[in-house]
Amino acid sequence: MTTSAPRHLRLHADDNVVVAIDPFQKGANVDGVTTRSHVMKGHKLATAVISKGEPVIKFGQVIGIATDTIEPGDHVHVHNCGMADFDRDYRFAEDAGNGSAADNAVPLTFEGFKRRNGKAGTRNYIGVLTSVNCAASVAKFIAQEAERSGLLGDYPNVDGVIAFVHGTGCGMADSGEGFEQFKRLQMGYAMHPNLCSVMMVGLGCEAFQIARMKKECGLEEGENFRTMTIQSEGGTRKSVERGLAMLKEMLPAANSCGRETVPASHLSVALQCGGSDGYSGITANPALGYATDLLVAQGGTGILAETPEIYGAEHLLTRRAASREVGEKLIERIKWWEDYTARNGGEMNNNPSPGNKAGGLTTILEKSLGAAAKGGSTTLKGVYKYAEPVDTSGFVFMDSPGYDPAAVTGQVASGANIVCFTTGRGSAFGYKPAPSVKLATNSDTFARMSEDMDINCGDILEGVAVEDKGKEILDILLKVASGERSKSEQLGYGDHEFVPWQIGAVM
Repeated sequence: MTTSAPRHLRLHADDNVVVAIDPFQKGANVDGVTTRSHVMKGHKLATAVISKGEPVIKFGQVIGIATDTIEPGDHVHVHNCGMADFDRDYRFAEDAGNGSAADNAVPLTFEGFKRRNGKAGTRNYIGVLTSVNCAASVAKFIAQEAERSGLLGDYPNVDGVIAFVHGTGCGMADSGEGFEQFKRLQMGYAMHPNLCSVMMVGLGCEAFQIARMKKECGLEEGENFRTMTIQSEGGTRKSVERGLAMLKEMLPAANSCGRETVPASHLSVALQCGGSDGYSGITANPALGYATDLLVAQGGTGILAETPEIYGAEHLLTRRAASREVGEKLIERIKWWEDYTARNGGEMNNNPSPGNKAGGLTTILEKSLGAAAKGGSTTLKGVYKYAEPVDTSGFVFMDSPGYDPAAVTGQVASGANIVCFTTGRGSAFGYKPAPSVKLATNSDTFARMSEDMDINCGDILEGVAVEDKGKEILDILLKVASGERSKSEQLGYGDHEFVPWQIGAVM
């Protein structure tokens, strides 16, 4: 009786490991070597001797250093592969313009909400922003009462009222890097195309003053932007009543917005991953990368983020930079993070998480090489600070932590009007005001969490082409942008994921 060898993948000719598609039992023959122990799905098996101190190679790139001699057939993971400091060759712009030549002869469109500033939204919410944590409860009371009272019943074009609450706005310096970052974020939401109208609620005595923000950001009150402070209104109850009165004044104008056909160039996608596993860089991330290439060819925008999760792959992105200046901006962010983690007693390899490791990822270098695949293959057109407005179309990068809610909060502030989120372990995530589409990296997760997952990319392991899956992803993104509700929207996610990244001192 002939027993077929368990399925596996060699991702590059130079690799000294292969990845398990099926579990490897001890004694199995895999890629010409005999397995010396059990190897789980998504994990790695050595196919050559890797002496202590030598690099472990996957994707044709260094993902770590052998911490002990690894024999052919050994399971390669955290017990014998560690973080490596190695010199990256930061060549700049040599591959710019050499990306995917995907056929986009037919212009694509979606049904969106046109805004006065020329942008288009995928949703039509009213937002209640808060200048400080002290205003969080009042903002929630306003949004909850608007929904509970049936106030929105006569306004079918309004998707809802969202309270954006957070834990900062006071106990902070009123100048400097942290303050400016928070101001950028607030401005990004006040002007976001998925918010037809915005109310901003403050306490009145906080460090982040509404009056100062309006002056410095050029915001003027009108039918689409209103402000108040709890102290000026006379307390909680009166502030809630005033907020509901403001909503009643805003709703007619908000409801007058209807969906119209707009070019796909108006789509700005937050490229995100969480709960990654050993398949993320093989299935969902490359497929999303191809979808990003297709969108860029249409004039749209893909925003990659999570700086700690491109660490070790940034040298591949600098080669795609539109110019040396763009590439050097990325390296400046990398160096900022090295300093940031060092002064806080951390290290870049604190990421991956325990769940990532259980799924087969060993070091941040390995995780980053897979995560960067979400950005496709086209030119890197710009590098932006956290929540900085993205003022160019195409593939861009925005600096952020690897913590998903904080990263997406910044991407949306930068202009993303939809989120595409890949996950191997199964992240439970959604985001308002930008609808979130979730991609499972493997069929097991898709089946187990079918109520949460929108797209199965695990069938790439069964032979579906990455390019075909990328086309499917873009098609679904356009449908969701046009109003079809994603799984996370159907479940009601998105009210608690607004998490501004705090980098300044709390005082």
